Amino acid sequence: MNQTPRFRSMVALGDSFTEGMCDELLPDGHYRGWADRVADRLAADTDGSDGFRYANLAVRGKLIGQISDEQVDTAVALRGELVTLAGGLNDVMRPGCDIEHVERTLGALAQRLAAEARQVVMFYSVDPSRRMRGSARIMPQILRLQRFVGDLAKRHDNIALVDLFHVPAFDDPRMWAEDRLHFSAEGHRRVAEAVLQALGYPASFDWREPLPPAAPVPRATKLRADLRWLRLHVWPWLLRRLTGKSSGDGRPAKRPSLERYPS
Repeated sequence: MNQTPRFRSMVALGDSFTEGMCDELLPDGHYRGWADRVADRLAADTDGSDGFRYANLAVRGKLIGQISDEQVDTAVALRGELVTLAGGLNDVMRPGCDIEHVERTLGALAQRLAAEARQVVMFYSVDPSRRMRGSARIMPQILRLQRFVGDLAKRHDNIALVDLFHVPAFDDPRMWAEDRLHFSAEGHRRVAEAVLQALGYPASFDWREPLPPAAPVPRATKLRADLRWLRLHVWPWLLRRLTGKSSGDGRPAKRPSLERYPS
């Protein structure tokens, strides 16, 4: 029987997904997120006087080129035993996405990290087709990127793949925050469990299991929620696109160095 792997350090790269939006807020004002939840479990299993160390370099809104330019050198220098890499979806969601550039950049990142780290974790993003109106436009790029990531995992023995795409439970609105773009606390909890199981940890629960049926929502309540969503989330997003701004502009990583965790 294989032993559960133990890691003494973890470095997370990416965008808002890995930063942790919109999980519960921590006392320092940062979101918790699935990566922090994974670090909690790994830290609890770490022996030795040095303890467990964790860095999270992810920043919301980052494109794959920015992840490459701003995060990968730091990640390699930190020499984390476990490295998680998620990126490219922000590129895919933008009109005129250069999918070949995304693949080329993501592939170079994965190859460099896999050469340095003991274990790398990558992802199939969730399937938006049943949840987001207008997602048909980006589905060909999402499926192409999924095939590319799958090929990367096949070529590298130390890349573990977490498949969120083929899990219908993520269609449930309760898995998502009010902005309908980022996971809720329950969504982050399930992603963390998916990562831990991909690493060989015994299951704490079935992260693929659907939530119990929800109570019906009155039509008027749904309409008010849609209007609020448009006002608070869609229009600001469109304004940033029109002005060339990003929600992550000027924002530092929440854990830029490999420090003892929990501190």
